[in-house]
Amino acid sequence: MSTAPRVHVVIGPAGSGKTGVARLIAELSGAAYIDKDTACTRLTETLLELAGTDRNERDLNPYYQSVVMDLEYATILDLAADNLRLGRPVVLDAPFGRYFSQPDYLAEVTYRHNWPSDVELVVIQVQVDKDTARERVRARGCARDRSKLADWDTFWKTAETNECQWADGRRLVFDNRAEGVTADAVARVLAELDGPRP
Repeated sequence: MSTAPRVHVVIGPAGSGKTGVARLIAELSGAAYIDKDTACTRLTETLLELAGTDRNERDLNPYYQSVVMDLEYATILDLAADNLRLGRPVVLDAPFGRYFSQPDYLAEVTYRHNWPSDVELVVIQVQVDKDTARERVRARGCARDRSKLADWDTFWKTAETNECQWADGRRLVFDNRAEGVTADAVARVLAELDGPRP
């Protein structure tokens, strides 16, 4: 069994159900659960309003894209560092799409945010089909999703072509279509992660 602190980086497009999967992982593993929306939304909305922009717009907001988004990610990565230095595993729930094209992203994060050098990196990609994702996004009724839903085809094409190119960490994939990911499926994966390495 691994004794190094582990980070589960749960990624996937809007509507993939990554939050449900991330919460299951945290619940079953005892990891600290860090959700970018929970950690940052109040501050983000205030910053967007102070800048004279729409507090709910992210995708089409240049101020959010150029100033605020990187601050959000730095915040959750620092929160992860606090937990990892205590030896506590972490689940990070955020899209991370902006950073997919950077192969060394996780290595750079480990260095810049002073994560333990022996941290175990696990990337969990949550996949879903276009129609299921759209229905989930519509059902959650978040104001920040309006621009996505207004041109879902464009949003989905961008998400599909934005392939994660990270070189570090173990990579796992969950198929989270309409039937969803069960607690049993997550428990099996966690047991495999805790077992002997091949």
